[in-house]
Amino acid sequence: MLHTQTTWLTSPASTKYHLNREGGLLEHSIGVAETLLQLRAALAPEISEESCVIVGLFHDVGKAGMPGKPYYLPEVKDGIPTGAYTINPEIVAMGLSLRSLYLVSQYIPLSDAGAQAIAYHDGMYVPEGRSMAHKEEPLLLLLHWGDMWTASVREKSS
Repeated sequence: MLHTQTTWLTSPASTKYHLNREGGLLEHSIGVAETLLQLRAALAPEISEESCVIVGLFHDVGKAGMPGKPYYLPEVKDGIPTGAYTINPEIVAMGLSLRSLYLVSQYIPLSDAGAQAIAYHDGMYVPEGRSMAHKEEPLLLLLHWGDMWTASVREKSS
């Protein structure tokens, strides 16, 4: 249902930082899930693979927007698509992690640790991440590292 009501399968991962192209969000999400499973195997095998896959795939789903209202819109100048994206000015303002948690929780029951991971995966890069300092569940730490590694290393080398 999420894939038919939102642009999750076609949205870019970002407007300027990484995978700012059609389908970039899905590509990034799969990459994060793969990286997260590798980190889990090495650092926290007690965390379920299912939890890692869920938070890895859906941590940024808020970037798809809301049903019928995409978050990113193709940028058009002089009637010609530029290949860039802009944020939809008509979408209700909400932090992306909060939007992700809101959307995912409508379709998938989350554990407390899974909800924390999605809500705070951006860590210290956003003001709300500071409230979790030294209170992170292991799944949140793995997701944060997996997201950063995927965006900053794996996606830059591809």
